[in-house]
Amino acid sequence: MIKNTKKFDVSKYLDSPEAIKEYLEIMLDENGIEGFQRALGHVAKAQGMTEIAKKANVGRESLYKSLSETGKP
Repeated sequence: MIKNTKKFDVSKYLDSPEAIKEYLEIMLDENGIEGFQRALGHVAKAQGMTEIAKKANVGRESLYKSLSETGKP
């Protein structure tokens, strides 16, 4: 029997400032700066990457690259 599953997307659950704060703290505590960087990418996705890029005055593609697992923000 084959089951269809979807990849878990944490950004769907980052829907309040409190949830975002707790998530960032946990990722930093448990995974260090690399985990925090990944978490920032998830938060940016939850908030809307285009909107965050505009506020930061950077291109959306640059923001994606910076906040990727291999990026260097």
